[in-house]
Amino acid sequence: MTTGITTEPPSFARELLRWRHARGVSQLELASRAGTTQRYVSFIERGRSVPGREIVIRLAESLDLSLRERNALLLAAGYAPAFTESPLDAAALKPVREALDSILEGHLPYPAVVAGPRGELVAANAAFDVLSEGADPGLLEPPVNVLRLALHPRGMASRVLNLDAWGRHIVENLRARSLRSPDPRLDALVEELAAYVPVSEPGADYLGFAVPLRLRCPEGELRLLTTLTSFATAVDVTLAELHLEAFLPADPRTAGILRDRASRRDRGGS
Repeated sequence: MTTGITTEPPSFARELLRWRHARGVSQLELASRAGTTQRYVSFIERGRSVPGREIVIRLAESLDLSLRERNALLLAAGYAPAFTESPLDAAALKPVREALDSILEGHLPYPAVVAGPRGELVAANAAFDVLSEGADPGLLEPPVNVLRLALHPRGMASRVLNLDAWGRHIVENLRARSLRSPDPRLDALVEELAAYVPVSEPGADYLGFAVPLRLRCPEGELRLLTTLTSFATAVDVTLAELHLEAFLPADPRTAGILRDRASRRDRGGS
């Protein structure tokens, strides 16, 4: 005789199944990565087995979750988070802050910024002025969002000569990141930024990578390439979510302009 009562799988089981589907991996593949059996993964997802803390961590690693997402999966399983989330001004992160300051200074005369997961400006070197000059003062009031500054009509956008291609590159990368690690706040930002980018069809030679920033400045056109660096081995959530974006000259003329600007800045000139 059936009662019509169904038992919903526990929170962890639902979350594990959701992430496995999001990553597009089978139970067998996940089990192989995590060093367990498909049968055990099946039992966990159906709520028939209660996983230990170690296997939860292994499953989260095997799904390539961020540290924040791994903590959330542990909480769903009833365990304490494994990774701390320290304020950036915490004593434990002082060596990191000093290292970042050194990297930013060492990248001069070219601009570089350190930003949070949704573009929150954490630090920048003195060459940041080439990116921010002429921007609406409201966009430069803390907390500054470098992504909004880059694409807002009253930010850098009016000086970006290839706003369609460069802006599309930024938005598509952010959208891909949001699909991999869902975040409603990032989704909202992506939609806002997408509205600033002119609608255009990529040309036949569009490659979709290494799109240079063509930026107008008083000395002429700058052509800049960007590199992104993250702390891949971080064990602190705050640190893991930071990235350093460094701008590099794509041609000798750009390098010369930026060196000259740095010399004037050092002399206290305009």
